[in-house]
This record gives sequence, C-alpha cells and structure tokens, in this order.
Amino acid sequence: MTDFLKKYDYLPSKDRIDGDLSRIAENLASIKSEKVLKDCFSMMDLTTLKTSDTVASVERLVGKVNDFAEEFSDYPLPASICVYPNFASAVKGTRKDPQLHVTVVSACFPSSQSFLEVKVRECELAVEQGADEVDIVLALNHFLAGEYDLAAAEIVAVRQAVDRVAASQGRKVVLKVILETGLLQSLEDIATASFLAMEAGADFIKTSTGKVDVNATPIAAYVMCECIKAFHSATGRKVGFKPAGGMSTASDALCYYSIVATVLGKDWLNRDLLRFGVSRMANNLLSEIEGRTVVFF
Repeated sequence: MTDFLKKYDYLPSKDRIDGDLSRIAENLASIKSEKVLKDCFSMMDLTTLKTSDTVASVERLVGKVNDFAEEFSDYPLPASICVYPNFASAVKGTRKDPQLHVTVVSACFPSSQSFLEVKVRECELAVEQGADEVDIVLALNHFLAGEYDLAAAEIVAVRQAVDRVAASQGRKVVLKVILETGLLQSLEDIATASFLAMEAGADFIKTSTGKVDVNATPIAAYVMCECIKAFHSATGRKVGFKPAGGMSTASDALCYYSIVATVLGKDWLNRDLLRFGVSRMANNLLSEIEGRTVVFF
C-alpha cells in the first residue's frame, strides 16, 4: 500500500466494485430521460485530435457548434471544444458563445515524454492563445518508476505556469490531469495516481488520452470517483472527473453519469465537475433524444 492510500485510508476492492457496477448496469434504463441525456450533452468536451487537423477543419467544427445553438435552441451547448494547443486561438476566434470553452491537450500530449521546460512552455503558449482548460498527461516515466515526487512536481510546475499566465489576463484556467489508466497495472496504481494528481493541483482527473489500447473503463472510473470522494472528505476540495477514450454511445454516457451519481452524488452532476471526452458521442446522444437518426457533427 502506497503512502497516498494510507493517508486517505482507501484501498479499492475489485469484488465490491464489480458488484456495484453490476447493479448500476441493471438500473441504467431507470435513469434514462431527456433531461439526463441533455445534461450529458452539456458535459461533452467535443474533441478533434487528428494528425490531419487544420485551422480550417477546427473552425468548421466550431462553426457547427455555433449553428447548433440556432438550430437546436432548446439544447445546451457542449461544455467545450478540445483541440491540440496550436488551435486554441482558432476555437477562441470562431466561437460565438464564451460559455463554449477552449480546451487543449498539452504538455506533449499524449505521451508526456519530453523536457519539463518544453511541457510548461507549451501550456503557457496555449493559455496565452486563449485556452480556458488545459488537459495534460501524468508523467508515467516517473510514476511507473515509483518516482512519485517527480511526477507530482511536473503537475505543480504546469499548475503554477498556467495560473500565472491566466492571472495576467484576469482569468482562471482549469487543469485536468490524464492518468492513462489503461497503462496502470492495478487498481491501487489508479488510486495512487488519482490522489497524487489531486494533491498536485488538478481541478479534474481524467481516465485516458484515447490513444492507447485500453481507455476509459467503468472500474477505473469507479476507483477514481471513490478517490475524489475520499479527497473531498479529507480536504473539502471538490475535484472533477472526466472519462475519455472509447466512449461513443448514449449508454456509455449513462454508465459514467450513473457511476458519478452513485459514488459522488448529485453535486457532481454538472459541467463544472463532470465532463465526457468524446469525438463520436454527440450525434448518438442527439439521435437518442430526438428518436431519429441525427448526423449534425
């Protein structure tokens, strides 16, 4: 047991969690409603992270969200558009509603394998260009080697840098830390990474980059939410949760929504504390709500 698990008196139990997840799966139909599905829509970080992305393609995606607000006026907007950091200004300059946040993946996403100075500078530039939210990857080169202090120090360095630039612009920036749970070897590792990231200043902890073989899973999500609950009990600070990678259906959204509702409660069921990292889910949620096939995005 790591010092983090001892400190927060938490040890994940696979058998108990599997039982809870089975009950959640059995009850998904009972929570499905237009309101819940629209709430899930409002929690999306609508994502494009292609090698072939261009300023024009990013502007087209933002333009679709602008048009969506007019054509589906009884729907909420997605929480954000998530792009590579060099496209932050394109999203900011094209969006019509500032409630649609500019989210970037940064700090040498998705591997986080570079010099810390490079990671920090990339995050600073993204915030200078208008990023409202910055998603970075836990430094697994340190974490998997048991060098927890070094892994935490990288998050702290990014936190300080984005806060400094944001403060110079009179605003605050959200920092999400991706644990890449599919590469962690045990539930205990997922819990340790969760506590480490939260202690280092993460506003959200996020499951995955979507760039590895195993991305978001219900069991990883459950453990992370239990860690968020334990951290909140110990510190009074509410940290958000973001599942990402491999999620595409309305059922996927309902599953993770239900995990958060079960473990953390209704206070977390809003875009300030729950996000979905998605590239394909939007049309499926729309189709489920409308009762017909909708291909808008």
